[in-house]
Amino acid sequence: MQTLKISLLVVILPIALSAQWYIQNSGTTNHLYGVEFVDSINGWIVGSQGTILQTTNGGDNWTIQTSGTSEFLWDINFTDLNNGTIVGGLLGTGLILRTTNGGTNWNVQSDSTIKRLYAVDFTDENTGIAVGELGAIYKTTNGGTSWIQQTSGTMDWLYSVSFVDQNIGMAVGYAGTIIKTTDGGINWIFLDSAVTGTGLSDIHFIDANTATAVGGSGTIIRTTNGGIHWTQQSVTQDHLLGVFFTDANIGTAVGGYIPVYFPCRILRTTNGGTTWTQQETPTFNDYLYDVFFFNKDIGTVVGASGIILRTTNGGITSIEEERIDEIPTEFLLSQNYPNPFNPVTEIKYTIPSVTLRQAQSDMLVTLKVYDILGREIATLVNEEKPVGKYEVEFDATNLSSGVYIYSIRVGDRAVNKKMTLLK
Repeated sequence: MQTLKISLLVVILPIALSAQWYIQNSGTTNHLYGVEFVDSINGWIVGSQGTILQTTNGGDNWTIQTSGTSEFLWDINFTDLNNGTIVGGLLGTGLILRTTNGGTNWNVQSDSTIKRLYAVDFTDENTGIAVGELGAIYKTTNGGTSWIQQTSGTMDWLYSVSFVDQNIGMAVGYAGTIIKTTDGGINWIFLDSAVTGTGLSDIHFIDANTATAVGGSGTIIRTTNGGIHWTQQSVTQDHLLGVFFTDANIGTAVGGYIPVYFPCRILRTTNGGTTWTQQETPTFNDYLYDVFFFNKDIGTVVGASGIILRTTNGGITSIEEERIDEIPTEFLLSQNYPNPFNPVTEIKYTIPSVTLRQAQSDMLVTLKVYDILGREIATLVNEEKPVGKYEVEFDATNLSSGVYIYSIRVGDRAVNKKMTLLK
């Protein structure tokens, strides 16, 4: 019995995770290409057909702002609640829009000499850089009253730009192009990305040394020495179109491949890209174009056909599980408590043993939650476990009120129970 007692002294088991993104109503079927928030509740989205959307409550409601154009709007950047800039345009013709009142009015700042622009980044309300087709780079130091073209040294299309301060920034684009400036864009130098045969779609500069870029064919590259060397971190073959980091370790990349044939992709890292984990999404066929996180937990993703996804916990639901130090002799799934609940409830279950030999063997356990139509909502447990009593916490913060079914399967035994979420 001494050996068995020691084997049961583990108190806390590993945390099980399942993805937690939910769909918000955009009110449009236009493609959405760029998203920006200035805090956890105030944000803007831009897209095709001159689409501009605004929220003041974290995306619970999105309202349309008047852009005055039907052109494609590719990117948006706000420095505070009032001052924002949008770039876009069609082939050969660029567009720059500016607001100083939170989007109540958008004014055109571009003229016929501006090329199509794909990305913009401001370091303060006055200083910003926009990049676009044929290596176009424009800079303003007066809030867009004037935009001065800079010499990029390339004719490759530039799809993204990111600055850490007024001097240090990078831009990425076609055929793996990466260029860098350390003097606010007066001079740009080429960096060796080691990427061939595909373009880079987005880059996020975290600090003067650390940046991550993503692109076609699942490309993820990272530098920790200001771009001198880049490390490949690819984990998928899908095209990645957007990336955002809240610090040097925590980041999210989004994209997809061919709608209908391949699902959209959301990837998450918490260790600077050493490992990337694919997260589940409530949509399957929609390309995802851009991602923005206000902090490590609160984020928004936008994509094709007006899709908006939101998370308030980093895209994961953590299920904290406790192992109880007893040897049960009966298979049991208890009624959740409390029930009804809002929004957290506990589910207890036991894995029994008849003999010492069985007690020392792990068994595959699955515990899942379904809605009343039988659609899977979350996987709370899916792993081999030793004999014991367990408690699992289920967080339904992002679910609607209603009846849900939780089901446990251990070997060839299965038990289902109902629980009620009341908000």
